[in-house]
Amino acid sequence: MSKLTDLNLAQARDGLASKAFSATELTQAHIERVEASDKLNAYVLKTPEKAMDMAKASDAKLADGTAGPLEGLPIGVKDLFCTQGIRTTASSKILGEFIPPYESTVTQNLWNDGAVLLGKLNNDEFAMGSSNETSCFGPVNNPYQGANGENLVPGGSSGGSSAAVAARLGVAATATDTGGSIRQPAAFTGTVGLKPTYGRCSRWGVVAFASSLDQAGPITQTVRDAAIMLGSMASFDSRDTTSVERDVPNYEAALTGDIKGLRVGIPKEYRVDTMPSEIEALWQQGIDWLRDAGAEIVDVSLPHTKYALPAYYIIAPAEASSNLARYDGVRYGARQAGVDIDDMYANTRAAGFGDEVKRRVMVGTYALSAGYYDAYYVKALQVRRLIAQDFNQAYEKCDVLLTPTTPSAAFAVGKKVEDPLEMYLNDVFTVTVNLAGLPGLSVPAGLDANGLPLGLQLIGRAFGEEQLLRVGEVLETAAGFTTRPKEWWSA
Repeated sequence: MSKLTDLNLAQARDGLASKAFSATELTQAHIERVEASDKLNAYVLKTPEKAMDMAKASDAKLADGTAGPLEGLPIGVKDLFCTQGIRTTASSKILGEFIPPYESTVTQNLWNDGAVLLGKLNNDEFAMGSSNETSCFGPVNNPYQGANGENLVPGGSSGGSSAAVAARLGVAATATDTGGSIRQPAAFTGTVGLKPTYGRCSRWGVVAFASSLDQAGPITQTVRDAAIMLGSMASFDSRDTTSVERDVPNYEAALTGDIKGLRVGIPKEYRVDTMPSEIEALWQQGIDWLRDAGAEIVDVSLPHTKYALPAYYIIAPAEASSNLARYDGVRYGARQAGVDIDDMYANTRAAGFGDEVKRRVMVGTYALSAGYYDAYYVKALQVRRLIAQDFNQAYEKCDVLLTPTTPSAAFAVGKKVEDPLEMYLNDVFTVTVNLAGLPGLSVPAGLDANGLPLGLQLIGRAFGEEQLLRVGEVLETAAGFTTRPKEWWSA
């Protein structure tokens, strides 16, 4: 591996600033690494020529002193973000060869700050999945393999993003999180995943799954890298009615390493009966690390946590059924012929959507139908309000919460894809954060018995990313996670 692809985002930024290497050299090294890593199936579209053009422009800015915060840094973009003039499919057949005539706000912010596009990253179709196995481009393979060499899932829906960062196919990646789709993949691949507060990053130009839950964020190698990325991704956007108008702080400056006196809440409801002992032990280790760093550990209760998964899997499919109604074969994307327009609609959607998307659209349509709207959807919204109240009450006693990120390490490709209910349980520790609109951070903290990464999750107050990242870096330093996957995919 080139030494240039071994650098994290902050190291690459500093190397470019000191002229240790050029943006074109850094980008070329990553392009070559991406080309040699097809076995991971992380990239669904590579843009090497575009990347080199952007890198050359960055070198000019680095030379004349007009460089942006991310100048010359090569990244991957989840295929849920619209990229002007570059194919965007949401990893679904129904969008076909759709080429957006506009750029998403988040990616435009990144290009304005000098980032370089390596290509579009694989994801679960329309972000519906927890393993990146529902993509029309096929599953993504985790850079880590099982004890017997079997391929493992990288988590989902942002599995392409997490696999790319873990395999060093870019210094960082954009991702989205609707019920844990940044944090869970990060935990499965030994990377850092940050889900910002709802409204912190614009959703404009991001293909919608569930509009009241979706939020863009970064997957990176370190907490510092996540802070740097969020500083560029976040902004107020008048085109997004859910965007919150408030200043974007200097997140990197918040990484002081000092958490003395900070109160860390431990929610008792997250101690589930089926939790593996190694997850329980890692959680306790995380508690000890933060206590040793000067934090005060406080027990808290989130009593409505047990209702979070059922509420989420009513609200999210209901919103998905509404959002996906626009994919009808009329205005854009793939189209199947029919004897009349109704037949064309039916044929297009039957051929264009995968099984998981169809399942969620049907569940959502049922929940919104006459006679069931009040019984299911309205009840789920009421539960959502109670979950948010639980967090508000917990934050009267503490500043951040510490929990496991996932109930297990990565599992084998194909193991759970035929059992939707078992797959949905992967989100048990993460969905509450989306329902409450709070920021969450997954930090790699240890390994299971088979040498696979495990993550710990920190949950902060709304727009409390500065504090969340500060605690995350302390946790990261204490854990000292340096494990790297064996490079079987480029052999």
